[in-house]
Amino acid sequence: MTDVVQKLWGFCHTLRHDGIDYGDYIEQITYLLFLKMADERSIALPKGLDWPSLSAHSGTDLLERYVDILRSLGKQPGMLGDIYSGSQSRFNNPVNLKKLISLIDETEWTALDVDIKAAAFEGLLEKAADEGKKGAGQYFTPRILIQTLVRCVKPDPRKSREFTVCDPACGTGGFLVCSYEWLLGQTKGGALDRDLAKKVKKQTYVGKELVPRPRRLALMNLYLHGIEPKIALGDSIYEVPDGARHDVVVTNPPFGTKGAGQLPEREDFTIATSNKQLNFIQHVVSILKPGGRAVVVVPDNCLFADQAGDVFKILTEDCDLHTVLRLPNGTFSPYSAGTKTNVVFFTKGYGTENVWIYDGRTNVPRITKKDRPLSPKHFEEFETCFGADPNGKSKRSTNGSTEDRWRSFDISEVKERGFKIDSLKWLKDQSLDDADDLPPPEELAAETIEELEGAVEELKRIIGILENGNCDTSRKAAAK
Repeated sequence: MTDVVQKLWGFCHTLRHDGIDYGDYIEQITYLLFLKMADERSIALPKGLDWPSLSAHSGTDLLERYVDILRSLGKQPGMLGDIYSGSQSRFNNPVNLKKLISLIDETEWTALDVDIKAAAFEGLLEKAADEGKKGAGQYFTPRILIQTLVRCVKPDPRKSREFTVCDPACGTGGFLVCSYEWLLGQTKGGALDRDLAKKVKKQTYVGKELVPRPRRLALMNLYLHGIEPKIALGDSIYEVPDGARHDVVVTNPPFGTKGAGQLPEREDFTIATSNKQLNFIQHVVSILKPGGRAVVVVPDNCLFADQAGDVFKILTEDCDLHTVLRLPNGTFSPYSAGTKTNVVFFTKGYGTENVWIYDGRTNVPRITKKDRPLSPKHFEEFETCFGADPNGKSKRSTNGSTEDRWRSFDISEVKERGFKIDSLKWLKDQSLDDADDLPPPEELAAETIEELEGAVEELKRIIGILENGNCDTSRKAAAK
């Protein structure tokens, strides 16, 4: 796997001189890999739109043929059209395109083990995320974290013939891929009866992504795992949902406030807010089946924002918010190093009685890409505390944590704090007393910007209330 990644990635640096950036490069590899593997599997593609028809050309003929193939494949029905929809060639130099075709041709991709083949592709995605940071990084969740969350929530399609796993902000498909890999581990490589195997391959894994490129990469990523997912292109929050309900939702919605400000016109949203993360929480509740379970990654502001209490009040009434995990600082380094994040676990249809919180952040050294990378050890104790029941019903005890990181709060305590989950803290942060342990200036700046953006959004909301005349009503009430 390392050899394949290094060989393909090494050529990326050459292409930088041809004006092709990291994201473009991975996208072009996606187009070419699909054609190569379809040829290896003897999958019939439309005449003249296959790998031999492309690789036989050279020079300017090759560039022209490549453009024609991409355009024609984008018009095809089914998965072909999904992968190639809107596809464009980024090559200006035919020598570079021919070199990449030759590199891909050196490997018999379908002969590789599924894990190796997929790992090679994900290795390229991770490298692109590392190098691009503000580009691919926004769609990439650390694999170690995803694997932990999936092990907790247990997305097992053997439970029901209609079982579906959904990620409404799927990016490059990491949560869906890990959900399938978890199933492979449980079934010793995918030992399923024929009907269920077919259903798992084509109907179990569902997603939605706003941006065409990561959606394309998600389709290819899952295809390399032998899965043909249903991944729609669109906005999960502002578009009217299709009415589908799911057994498990696993997702990491986009952070930040960019694009926020407009209230979604959704009848299924109880709380009207422009906060994207709070809207995603409402959306996840809406698309869950009764008894369905969810795991959602959210930034701190989602737990303390002005309307967070309103949303979480509704959430605890309609769902069992049984677990919250505070992630270590720097978990998303280097992509969003300054963003403090959490994971909320809930099951729809059962009111909340107790909220268990695992503090994996306080007095934990900040995660860095090189010196202190994220590792499975960061979550080992949490997984033990969480227990084997995916709905958080395992017998739990504060004795499960050696450093008092695991606490339970009765719903009455949550209510007393206005349902602001962020206020449920008990460990003293020793790093606050240590000036040498402060994060780098750029991370402090990022945290400050995030807090300011949140404050601006709240001010906009207040101004909107005033403009709607609610201020006059409040004044009259006060005068009485």
